[in-house]
Amino acid sequence: MRKIPPKPRPSPGTITVRAAPGNRCRALVSFAGRTEQAAIGRGGMTARKREGDGATPIAAMPLIDGYVRADRTVPPATRLFLKRTRGDMLWCDAPDHACYNRPVSAPFAGRHETMMRSDGLYDVCLVMDWNMRVRRRNGGSAIFFHLIRPGYQPTEGCIAVSLPAMRRILAFARKGTLVKVLG
Repeated sequence: MRKIPPKPRPSPGTITVRAAPGNRCRALVSFAGRTEQAAIGRGGMTARKREGDGATPIAAMPLIDGYVRADRTVPPATRLFLKRTRGDMLWCDAPDHACYNRPVSAPFAGRHETMMRSDGLYDVCLVMDWNMRVRRRNGGSAIFFHLIRPGYQPTEGCIAVSLPAMRRILAFARKGTLVKVLG
């Protein structure tokens, strides 16, 4: 009897982020034959990411999951797991706290970001594995792929795109899709 080998798993794909010419806070995001405009950290890109430096880390970061504000936007079609954002969802960015660079719930006394923001930046927010599996104190936290401010204003270190671009990215993405930020 001949054994049939299992079908190979399809690659989760790659999203490439390169600096845009002429502006260190802008980038070009490429995936599936497309290129989209993006904003990156006010500190540009760095290979030595530190908490609070405002820079986007030069790294290969797999997508883990994400958040969606279902009360403000229709959840996009994706193979990536998206949690519905609630008002008590926070993200710890206090380097000395045991929950550093982890989701936490309100009330929370340590320094944190609110996931249900009034400015809409996290209406769709993807979590990348930056400083998460193996955390380094002050290594940077809350490095997300999220929605853009008007005028493509710089981020605090995240990658930000328009809602239409995010919908196209989500149609492509799944857990493990690699986001490669190239310096």
